[in-house]
Parts: sequence; structure tokens; C-alpha cells
Amino acid sequence: MSFWRALLGRSAPVKPDLDALFGLPSAALTLRAGVGLTPTGSGSVAFRAAEGAAFADIERDVTALLNAGDGPPVEQSTDDYGYTWLVVRGSQATAGESGGDLVDTDITGLVTDLHAVNSTLEANGYGPSLLCSLVGFTDTGGRSVGLVYLYKRGTFYPFAPKSGKQRDNALELQVEAAIGDDLPMEKDRSRWFPVYGAPGL
Repeated sequence: MSFWRALLGRSAPVKPDLDALFGLPSAALTLRAGVGLTPTGSGSVAFRAAEGAAFADIERDVTALLNAGDGPPVEQSTDDYGYTWLVVRGSQATAGESGGDLVDTDITGLVTDLHAVNSTLEANGYGPSLLCSLVGFTDTGGRSVGLVYLYKRGTFYPFAPKSGKQRDNALELQVEAAIGDDLPMEKDRSRWFPVYGAPGL
């Protein structure tokens, strides 16, 4: 089969690698040092279920599944495009615990929770509905950037929204250049989809 794919120019779909999410803490340090961006403390996972009467049932079942047992607590949000976002709030360390002057987000704990949300959905048959995960960053000047993980591609890209549903393309390229050694970046920029209204931005 791989011979025919090579001959016809087709490639096998990339298998999702959720462990790539664990590169985010390193990327966060790079963004803080090089670009002045710090985590907002929020992360989210977007999914889309089939339309119809079962959609509300799926949303309810997914939230109940994640809130059961030892899973991270999630909040549910729906954006203007009808995508459902499961929002995870990271815990914060005090200035003394983080060693800095400001309250700092526990990005490692947040990433662990996002990984757990994705893994739980995947293990319970919702893998085909998963779209992306997002971790928000901001700076003292009010700029916002989301690092978006494309579930079906196994890659990341930066999304920097501006007012009026515009994008800060220069900031996106700056972020891409800064963290290219920390995360697998999406090379096809036509796949850098806007996620206006995503929680955490």
C-alpha cells in the first residue's frame, strides 16, 4: 500500500500525537523570554459532533464523562461558528512559589489537563470529532496569541486576533520563528485557520 501511495503522490494521514502537547511548557518559556508573552491560564479543546438531535446529548455526555472521577473539571462554551469548546482553567502559583514578582500560571498542569481531556475523548470514541486544542497567551500591551494544536495534523500554529476580526500576521510569524524548535509547527499556512471567539483569547 505504501508503494502505491508513493507512486500516486498520496500520503497516509498523520496519526495524532497528543504527547506533542507536552512541548508547550518549553514553548511558554521561549515566548516569555523572546516575545514577552505569558500564558493566560486557560486552555480549551474544540470538537464538533454530527448535526441533529443527538448533538445536545453528545455535549452533555462528554461533559459528564470528563467531570467524573479524577478528570479535570471543564466548562463548556460554544462559539459563533457552532463549535463546542471544553475549557480548562490552570491553577496559579503565588509569587513566592513561582520565584517571580507576578502570579504565574501552572502551564505544565494545564497541559496535563488538556492532554487528559483529549485522551479521554479519544478513548471513548470521540476522536473523529476532535478539531484542535488551544492555549492562550497575552502580553502587557494587550496583545493575544493562541497556540493552536491541530488534532488531525499533529502540528501547531499561532493565531493572533485583533479587533474587528482581523489578525496580527506579524506577531504570528514572530511567534512561529521563536518556538519552531520547541513544537512541531504547521508548515502549510493555509491551515492556520482563524479561531475567533475561542476561549482564552
